[in-house]
Amino acid sequence: MPLIDQVSQDMVAAMKARAEARLSALRMIKAALMKLKVDSPKPLDEAAEMQVLKSLIKQRIDAAEMFRSAGRAEQADKEEAERKLIESYLPAGASEEETDAAIAEAMAETGATSIKQMGLVMKAVQAKLKGKTVDGKALSDKVRSRLP
Repeated sequence: MPLIDQVSQDMVAAMKARAEARLSALRMIKAALMKLKVDSPKPLDEAAEMQVLKSLIKQRIDAAEMFRSAGRAEQADKEEAERKLIESYLPAGASEEETDAAIAEAMAETGATSIKQMGLVMKAVQAKLKGKTVDGKALSDKVRSRLP
């Protein structure tokens, strides 16, 4: 089932349950997906949908940080709740062991010996972890720490 249809069904359930916060977040997800669908000349594929969700998650993380630094904890909590809801539509994340194994394999395959080859290693690691949710910044930090 396409993601947009799943979100629509979840919206109906949230309306029936009178879950206002959940409904608001689902409407935001659907609006972002519909905008992509209208703007793109080709039909939506799963990769494009996941990219939209990841950008929404990044927006929520940034907003929560800004609210916390401004002393608005209630608003930051709302943003984090929305982030968790959005993450529930993403595929399962890669575990620490999977990530470490992918980094080791990529470094062996590419023969990377310096930080200058980090881009090459990152590309190989991301290819190995394709289809799983991975935090790019955390992955980048791990790769950087392993390269001399």
